[in-house]
Amino acid sequence: PGPGGPAHGAPAPVAVLLIGAAGAGKTTIARHWADHRPAPTAHISLDDVREWVRSGFADPQSGWNEHSEAQYRLARRTCGFAARNFLANGISCIIDDAVFPDRPAVGLGGWKRHVGPGLLPVVLLPGLEVVLARNAERTGNRRLSDEEVARIHGRMAGWYSSGLPIIDNSQLDVVAAAEALDRVVARALAGPPAAG
Repeated sequence: PGPGGPAHGAPAPVAVLLIGAAGAGKTTIARHWADHRPAPTAHISLDDVREWVRSGFADPQSGWNEHSEAQYRLARRTCGFAARNFLANGISCIIDDAVFPDRPAVGLGGWKRHVGPGLLPVVLLPGLEVVLARNAERTGNRRLSDEEVARIHGRMAGWYSSGLPIIDNSQLDVVAAAEALDRVVARALAGPPAAG
């Protein structure tokens, strides 16, 4: 493709859902990927949207209950509205969230319902030792106990049998992980080879 802005043959915007455990690097990689794409791209962080609730914030770390689940669903719906709005205006987006393969209530189906069938889920799954080290560098309510990180990481292993694209970024820096994500998105957009 030649240089220039969004021309007649400009590619359609894409919505990527970057899934991963706490400490997988989702937000950092999503932000970098969005910052460095040639096409207009927005980054939507589910955690940031959840934390828009100030007074009465139901922190899932204090225990997952009906209040934290209701706020999660509301945040996911809000992210979905935002993503659809960006897409309708020709802007791609990447959303990051810790979606569990074994939790249908807060699973992939809800994201596809809110964003649309074109949503491209990609799983970021580094090794446990990497996730523990990254979590240790966190502060505030984004830092989890080692036990919680190990539990979440173990549940994320369920994605291995899902058929979704998985990026093991244990040995990748942010730039290399974003490049790996680029390759996954390019393959998905190219689609299966046409039968002739």
